[in-house]
Amino acid sequence: MVVRRHGRVGEAVVTTVGLLLCGASVTGCTGGGAAAEEARSGTDAVEALHRAAEALVHAGSSKARTSMEMATGGTRVTIRGEGVYDYRDRLGRLEVMLPKDPAGAEEHRPITELLAPGALFMKNRGAGVPADKWVRVDTSTLSDGNLVTGGVTDPWAAAELLRGVRRATYVGRTEVAGTPVRHYRGVADIALAARSASAGNRKALQAAAKGFATAEVPFDAYLDDQGRIRKVRHRFSFVNGRQKTAVAVASTTLLYDFGVPVEVRLPASGDIFAGRIAEQ
Repeated sequence: MVVRRHGRVGEAVVTTVGLLLCGASVTGCTGGGAAAEEARSGTDAVEALHRAAEALVHAGSSKARTSMEMATGGTRVTIRGEGVYDYRDRLGRLEVMLPKDPAGAEEHRPITELLAPGALFMKNRGAGVPADKWVRVDTSTLSDGNLVTGGVTDPWAAAELLRGVRRATYVGRTEVAGTPVRHYRGVADIALAARSASAGNRKALQAAAKGFATAEVPFDAYLDDQGRIRKVRHRFSFVNGRQKTAVAVASTTLLYDFGVPVEVRLPASGDIFAGRIAEQ
């Protein structure tokens, strides 16, 4: 069993750099100069996104809210999660709420998920698993690297996907939950992210690069003035093995209350279910 804690840490103040605009009345502003400025801006956006995961490590921890939307058979399903994450020890705890059935009755109790390097632990998994037991999944064996399977995207994996950004644009300033942020839009490559990922995520992302319908993942990311992710939305195209056509999945992760204390206790081996898990 492992216990991890983090206390609140101070937030550094950073200076933002304004963009130099070329006015129409200024002589010497050529099309070539504008193109160069646009290229430089795109490079700056990519670099900022590549650094976003490390900014979370510097913050230490946060609360997280997630939502995963998927369209299948003409029906849109949304799965929601809420919890905390420790970015230094790569440990998190989320309560995942499955959607109601069409009749409106609650179909499942919340699933407790523990996120750890290379592993996903689930409690209240159902499908023949005793109520007091955990299910352990090796994320490197999942064809999506647990970007989709758990019903949430691991916040650290969501951040590390941005290490694979090949192209991005700066959209502008906006706010997320009252916090000023910079909005970026672009495309990340899962295979490239896997090569730059931390050791605990590398194999899972390598599996995802092969398992998704395409390794390119469009995204919108919102970074605060410390470079930390406040919101990121990825759009996956996933083939789950049960149907021939790809499933469109949109995963949104919101991060807030940085530096919050986090305690995650991983289950002992005797608390892990060793039987066969029925498919749901």
